[in-house]
Amino acid sequence: MAMKRAATSAIRAFSSSSPSSFGSSGSSTRLLHVMSSLHGDVPGALGIRDWLESQGHQYIVTDDKEGLDSELEKHIPDLHVLITTPFHPAYVTEERIKRAKNLQLLLTAGIGSDHIDLNAAAAAGLTVAEVTGSNVVSVAEDELMRILMLVRNFLPGYHQVINGEWNVAAIAYRAYDLEGKTVGTVGAGRIGRLLLQRLKPFNCNLLYHDRIKMEPELEKQIGAKFEEDLDSMLSKCDIVVINTPLTEKTRGMFDKEKIAKMKKGVLIVNNARGAIMDTQAVVDACSSGQIGGYSGDVWNPQPAPKDHPWRYMPNHAMTPHVSGTTIDGQLRYAAGVKDMLDRYFKGEDFPAQNYIVKEGKLASQYL
Repeated sequence: MAMKRAATSAIRAFSSSSPSSFGSSGSSTRLLHVMSSLHGDVPGALGIRDWLESQGHQYIVTDDKEGLDSELEKHIPDLHVLITTPFHPAYVTEERIKRAKNLQLLLTAGIGSDHIDLNAAAAAGLTVAEVTGSNVVSVAEDELMRILMLVRNFLPGYHQVINGEWNVAAIAYRAYDLEGKTVGTVGAGRIGRLLLQRLKPFNCNLLYHDRIKMEPELEKQIGAKFEEDLDSMLSKCDIVVINTPLTEKTRGMFDKEKIAKMKKGVLIVNNARGAIMDTQAVVDACSSGQIGGYSGDVWNPQPAPKDHPWRYMPNHAMTPHVSGTTIDGQLRYAAGVKDMLDRYFKGEDFPAQNYIVKEGKLASQYL
């Protein structure tokens, strides 16, 4: 049964003692879990209520995370673990990290960490981790859906039906086949590679730009060509998909100048992070026709304010941050969070790919 309200879940030990070391067994741990109104078939917030309470932890649920008098602020000074989601996040700022004197572990129930000040977390010696891979299928499928919606000019037709209209010509003049189009992904990690695999049956020309070139056998299997120079790839693409993480290098990467290097009328799908795009540059390009269509589920900031310009720009197919929140995806990152908490309690390492910050050092993709 779907959870009806937003929730901030705090797991607080009955004992007031602090663990003597990271994840030391036999010691009580205070955990604060800030979450949005998701978890349709994951009862008890990630399905860990009974498990935690059986180990002597108290599980507190609240939707109060804003302001100095919030439940989140109340628990910051004495928590050891903070669990957040990227969909409607609690922002873990340098100021909050400084106040969290006992904090040891920051977990993302999903993928991404741009709501966390990673440099401050590293400086404080914290561990930051995510459930890497938990949303790969969900996001890649969502990207494919958005590509088809833009290419086929789906939304104007839907709006015609809602408005009682019938004007095929007003839809068809901007509708195309996906076959034969050139699609490029900026970033070819787990999601980017899976998207390319999903696109192969459509007989597209597939390109990718990434820090690391795929193995030749995988390239051949997927049918994608590596483009070392990003600008060169962008100039060839009918459709550009953003699949790169948000870092200091990628923040604002797609500005007016970068967008101008793309084909006029390019279609862009971005389920990565909103801040990779220059917000106003996207609005201007959609208005001028330089961008023929823009779709994604990520905004800057999140949640998007009511006056966010992307809500009102032409030729967009934006949604809230939903691509990774299928029931299947939720079950995967719920299991991943439980696994990492279990390892934390036992003093064991996480899977290497889950670390964002470990022992004061950022993972290479975030440098």
